[in-house]
Amino acid sequence: MTSITSSTPPAPEQPSLDLEQFLPYRISVLSNRISSNIARVYGERYGMAVTEWRVMAVLALYPGLSAGEVSERTAMDKVAVSRAVARLLERGFIQRETHGDDRRRSVLHLSEAGVEVYQVVAPMVLECERRLLAPFSEEEQRVLNRLIDRLAAEGLPSMTGK
Repeated sequence: MTSITSSTPPAPEQPSLDLEQFLPYRISVLSNRISSNIARVYGERYGMAVTEWRVMAVLALYPGLSAGEVSERTAMDKVAVSRAVARLLERGFIQRETHGDDRRRSVLHLSEAGVEVYQVVAPMVLECERRLLAPFSEEEQRVLNRLIDRLAAEGLPSMTGK
């Protein structure tokens, strides 16, 4: 019996990508799971989505931001922020005002109702964070935070070339 050989050279070996070991994928999955669990806390009580809570949390710390500035601070898409802002305005949790001298610029603030919601929800989500980090010692938590900061400051820019 004769063997037939192909004249086509073998294809180069394809790189193997195991998503379960791919750090960006793992971080994304972990982030989604954490966000979903925390979202239940304010979602069940106030019917808010993750994007809405993030807008409120940023405005609690940085009142007077524009929607574009909220988008930059949260790394959320401008359309997602715009929709969240519209829902929060409709529900009376935030207020929009024109900015002093520049009538074209509008800024956002938590309303009185928004401040009340924030004061209830913030301790609840902080407790979620505490439980999430409970398996780690204080030193391990500091190391984790340093590594995350370093990835953001050094790893991400070197990955994207920016």
